[in-house]
Amino acid sequence: MKKLCVVTMLAALLFAVLFAACGKKAESSGSNALVVWSFTDELDGMIKKYYQPAHPDMKIDYSLTPTEQFPNKLDPVLASGQGAPDVFALEDTFVRKYVESGLLLDITDVYNEVKDKMIPYPVQIGSNNGKVYALSWQAAPGAVFYRRSLAKKYLGTDDPVEVQKFLKDGPTFLETAELLKQKSNGSCVIVSSIQDLFFPYKASRKTPWVVNGQFNIDPQILAYLDTAKILHDKGYEGRAQQWAEGWFAGMQGTLKDERGSSVEVFSYFLPTWGLHYVLKTNAPDTAGDWAMAPGPMPYRWGGTWVGAYKGTTNPEGAKEMIRYLTTDDAFLEQYAKDSGDLVGNTVVIEKIKGGFSEPFLGGQNHYAEFAEMAKSVDGSLNQGTDQAIESIFVEMGNAYVNGEKTRDQVVEDFKSQVSAQLGL
Repeated sequence: MKKLCVVTMLAALLFAVLFAACGKKAESSGSNALVVWSFTDELDGMIKKYYQPAHPDMKIDYSLTPTEQFPNKLDPVLASGQGAPDVFALEDTFVRKYVESGLLLDITDVYNEVKDKMIPYPVQIGSNNGKVYALSWQAAPGAVFYRRSLAKKYLGTDDPVEVQKFLKDGPTFLETAELLKQKSNGSCVIVSSIQDLFFPYKASRKTPWVVNGQFNIDPQILAYLDTAKILHDKGYEGRAQQWAEGWFAGMQGTLKDERGSSVEVFSYFLPTWGLHYVLKTNAPDTAGDWAMAPGPMPYRWGGTWVGAYKGTTNPEGAKEMIRYLTTDDAFLEQYAKDSGDLVGNTVVIEKIKGGFSEPFLGGQNHYAEFAEMAKSVDGSLNQGTDQAIESIFVEMGNAYVNGEKTRDQVVEDFKSQVSAQLGL
């Protein structure tokens, strides 16, 4: 009798375990909920306004964390698998870190269904070892935004096609800087800050920072140092720090030099979002007096990607959210019209690009111009160590430009600090 009771209890226990396992499996595969983390409220708006109306049965638990705190919040939960979100946004400065981490869900199947209509460079950044782990709804190619009134005054034209001839490559850019200085008697500088040129020169590299596990300085990085030094020493730039008061003052036409004299700033290097969130926001009184041209070299700056945790209990739901937000034709068309953002879907771009006229740019079709620029951007050189290396480089570059160190000293110190901090 006692033996029978033990057998019965074991059978009941086994049944309970099996029932729990089946129940858990059914709950996961049929889940209608996603936990979403982001550093930008932009994603929140897209989900509420577009995604949820199109997916009314999906419950979203959304959490917003400031950009500078976001990696520190995300890293431990992805590593442990405890409390990890299903879907999360990834900023340009740290997206490669996660793409290379092995902790993201493989979404190559999502990409394969839409690969013929996606701008290549955002996909390159979201891919690793032949597989795709993050996709972006946008592209953020960069341009040169210049003041039409200054172009007419000193170059004789404000036509973007003609102005581009004065900015077409590095040497010509420096020649134009000298021309502006001469014709303005020293009052007009070609850029407010030398730092504006870092992204273009970085984008023109042929090799990344790390090659076969070894730290590498591409010749274009040295070319940037040389160009920055010339701009500084010859008075071709406004000596403002990017994102500082003087940088914004140049947009507004209120920049002053150390003697209190007015400085005219001819141009700014900015990406797609720079038009809407930098120029329009900080220089509203200059509306209509701007235009844009490709500049010396193709480049990109910023952007947001969307990925998913590889251990998510709702992989199909996560993939569907990513598919919808980054590739869906109907959604992206409406979103592009509502926001003016350059989407990464070429089918949508071709359909709508002819319908834009930007008053801030004197009626120029910025959308069509950016769409063309995006074709030349290369995303293949981005690596997870970029942010750490480039933060060191900024400090080193400033020391050279300001005459605190020689070029050779800067290069040696740069190598030494990268070795000490990253082991490269």
